[in-house]
Amino acid sequence: MRSALTPLRPAIRSRLPPHRLASTNASAEAAQKKAQEALGSAQKQAERLWESTKKFLGPVGEKAGNLLGGYREPLVYNLKVARELAKQVYLAERLQPPADLPTIKSAYSTLWSRAKNPSYWREIARNGEWAKVAIYGVEAYGIFKIGEIIGRRHLVGYELH
Repeated sequence: MRSALTPLRPAIRSRLPPHRLASTNASAEAAQKKAQEALGSAQKQAERLWESTKKFLGPVGEKAGNLLGGYREPLVYNLKVARELAKQVYLAERLQPPADLPTIKSAYSTLWSRAKNPSYWREIARNGEWAKVAIYGVEAYGIFKIGEIIGRRHLVGYELH
């Protein structure tokens, strides 16, 4: 579907000040440069981590590194990327672990009291929050299943119910 402004775009672009387009390109280049620097930093950190792990584990670490063969480099890279991504999410969301045991107990007691209360379920059905609660439930179930797969150390032939 074409916009009503489509034929006018060349005319509009010709009237834009040239510095506006230049600043957009400059900011895009700066963002790309920053992303490349972050990638390079992640790769260097992963290599240092790999070397320190091999040194810590001694001959066992070297043997494990040799067993990985050609998969070592992509594995180390993906672990570095996952670490950096988790760090970015942690900082952006201002996440922090619970400070003390009473905070944890309070959170779980609130969850349990809500789960037992039928009026809570009626309220979320009425105001539309049931979808959010359902998504949280699916996430929890998925995390549980991933934990089972990791615990069993086997994916092929794993029976999903």
